[in-house]
Amino acid sequence: MIVSRTPFRLSFFGGGTDYPAWFRQHGGVVLAATINKYCYLSVVSLSPKKKHRIRIVYSKIETCHTIEEIVHPSARETLRYLEMQRGVEIHHDGDLPAGSGMGSSSAFTVGLLHALHALQGRMPSKRQLAIQSIHVEQELIREAVGSQDQISAAYGGFNQISFLPDGGFNVTPITVGRNRLSELNSSLMLFYTGIRRMASDVASSYLNSLEEKKRQLRIARDLVDEGVSILASDRDLSEFGELLHEAWEAKRSLGPLVSNPMVDDMYTAARKAGAVGGKLTGAGGGGFLLLYVPIDRQAAVREALTHYIHVPFRFDFSGSQIIFFETEEDFADAERARADQTIEPFRDLQVKL
Repeated sequence: MIVSRTPFRLSFFGGGTDYPAWFRQHGGVVLAATINKYCYLSVVSLSPKKKHRIRIVYSKIETCHTIEEIVHPSARETLRYLEMQRGVEIHHDGDLPAGSGMGSSSAFTVGLLHALHALQGRMPSKRQLAIQSIHVEQELIREAVGSQDQISAAYGGFNQISFLPDGGFNVTPITVGRNRLSELNSSLMLFYTGIRRMASDVASSYLNSLEEKKRQLRIARDLVDEGVSILASDRDLSEFGELLHEAWEAKRSLGPLVSNPMVDDMYTAARKAGAVGGKLTGAGGGGFLLLYVPIDRQAAVREALTHYIHVPFRFDFSGSQIIFFETEEDFADAERARADQTIEPFRDLQVKL
């Protein structure tokens, strides 16, 4: 059995510039961080004696004989990409709901790739995991997704990620003091809107007109540099919150599905209660609302958003990891040991009888 743990991410600035349709012409850059909320995937080889060759457990349960029968797009294409010949059982669990703007779909793909590589006796690098997951989602599944989520999930940490016109990328960790990063973390609040949606559906509403959105995307790109500059200086961190507000105003104008009246009302209530700025964490439309709130105003903001779930978090720097590894021989030995422990008491019982 193999268990992988892959973090979800928060995207601060630069969203939209990570789509190939944009960065292959203009380049792109984002500022993002992963947090201590995770996607867990366990993978175990199935015995040839099983009636089915593939079993996948997520919000649904799929029992299949061939890869082509699998409905879950990431599971199907990842298994096909890695040319899995053996039977496998896959279980998924996540700390946050799918479709919530936290990069959950990409965390699933990265985590599954990682676990299946381990099952085949390979140790992929973070870069390999990022490149392969981008390939699976963009080329095989053909989803309208960017490239930042896969990279953040694979690498972990607080990073500036640059996207190059040739399709490559660079990951630059943000190197600021622990106290500075802790202050930022303490000033950020995350609330679940309760709205689940497919990021690709929201992105499709504006991807075909990216050239018409040059002004907004250039603002998004410039905000990355300004955000890094604030973090690396001794300026008041509330300026970071003001940038989040500016980024959200620019992002809302990308397309009609990016926001909605409920989200707008939620954001307005938070600002009135003391939030400096904020934004939806993914493509838009729902999911999680990230807010920058001075510590002395956080109680008021929680009260203003009392009908929404507040999710405390910490930054995570681990990236995708294999957190449990048990070989088939280990598993067989453990099964035999458990069987012996079960049989022995009955032997005693038979003697007494």
